[in-house]
Amino acid sequence: MQTASSLPLTAAYPISILKKSVSTLNPVWIVDDDHSIRWVFEKALARENIAFRTFASASEALDALQTQTPQVVVSDIRMPGESGLSLLQKVREKHATLPVIIMTAYSDLENAVTAFQGGAYEYLPKPFDVDHAVELILRAVKDSQAVLTVQEPQEAVPEILGQAPAMQNVFRAIGRLAQSNATVMINGESGTGKELVANALHRHSPRANLPFIAINTAAIPKELLESELFGHERGAFTGAQTTRRGRFEQAEGGTLFLDEIGDMPAELQTRLLRVLSDGNYYRVGGHQPIRANVRVIAATHQDLEVRVKQGLFREDLFHRLNVIRLRLPSLRERRDDIPLLAKHFLRKSAQALNVEAKRFSEPVIQYLSSLDFPGNVRQLENLCHWLTVMAPAAQIEVEDLPPEIRSDAVVSTEQGWIAALEREAEMLLARGETRIMDELSQSFEKTLILKALAKTGGRRIEAANLLGLGRNTLTRKIQELGIDDAT
Repeated sequence: MQTASSLPLTAAYPISILKKSVSTLNPVWIVDDDHSIRWVFEKALARENIAFRTFASASEALDALQTQTPQVVVSDIRMPGESGLSLLQKVREKHATLPVIIMTAYSDLENAVTAFQGGAYEYLPKPFDVDHAVELILRAVKDSQAVLTVQEPQEAVPEILGQAPAMQNVFRAIGRLAQSNATVMINGESGTGKELVANALHRHSPRANLPFIAINTAAIPKELLESELFGHERGAFTGAQTTRRGRFEQAEGGTLFLDEIGDMPAELQTRLLRVLSDGNYYRVGGHQPIRANVRVIAATHQDLEVRVKQGLFREDLFHRLNVIRLRLPSLRERRDDIPLLAKHFLRKSAQALNVEAKRFSEPVIQYLSSLDFPGNVRQLENLCHWLTVMAPAAQIEVEDLPPEIRSDAVVSTEQGWIAALEREAEMLLARGETRIMDELSQSFEKTLILKALAKTGGRRIEAANLLGLGRNTLTRKIQELGIDDAT
């Protein structure tokens, strides 16, 4: 382990803007039986004007916890008496959202897993870089303060989320179809929620109290699909030792959802057409017709009209299924819904894993809203589940996103802000706003100036150089835009 004298305390800390964005209302607690480690943290935190308190054992910290609440706890694992993991557990029991950073010189897999399973904010192996440790503490302080100030309302979650105009059209269609028994064809890319919409059509129909049965026709081998749909009689084929009810029988009186109908084999298309035409079908190996009282909802990501022209889908079946067509928009067509969906999926994943829900920083929300998401809502949900498990902090930043999401962004940084500007302009124009050029230009200039001043610590000459402006021009713009000199 590095001693106090060997740790790089003389270097200036590149804490950047993070330091300006937090203030320790309560002290940071350092718990370690090693005096040199406590000394290192004392010097480093004092230099950054961060209030702190140090303890030589977990029991001392727990005694203090009876009457005081820290902002962040940084604790070693192996100490005389109670361990850091025991301290972690007891702190979390008393203060569920309090960040606890676990550090240890014995950085093995078991310790890391145990720490994170216990709810640790982060795991810091020794020897550590002091700069990194202080930045981590500042981030934890910022997150702990955000938990106190940002409480998202817990509202009843609708069965399908969406506020974008494209989704409102879908909702209206579901409402109009609620009392209908008409066959519906749902078109949409993979992951847009076709089964969710089919389920909604069922739940809001007179058949709601009867079965909703779903089958993905593309996921079942061709030779088994007929039996899956229509059932079979005992002895109909090798291995058919009992009579089996098919999906049509299982859905009797209710709704049968046929997903990826475009991949259905030609011979089964014929049998399905017969059911839709006269309402009767036969089990495989059966001789007695069975009457079907089932509402059929089909779905596909393919263009069935093209498949009809290619001879891959029966035209008469297409017209039978295509009584009412409902098109689901891709996620890139409803970017305004990405923040709503992402926050919902983050909460949902936290509930499923029985952990504290994380939250997105505003830059992450903007970044996600710029992505195309070829996997649509399903891909976004999977991403949120990944972040719930893998993101180290309570607040998710852009750097916490998986590498493939960051590298596969639809647009570069330049294109990203242009896309955001385009969306803002479209919204203002749609509302009939005037003086749009002035409003957006001022916002643009103000943002650049504030960022440049933050970068230079408020030094105007340096900020002016970064922006390519003269000092007098920068001063005039600061006055015109009403920017606080202290920023």
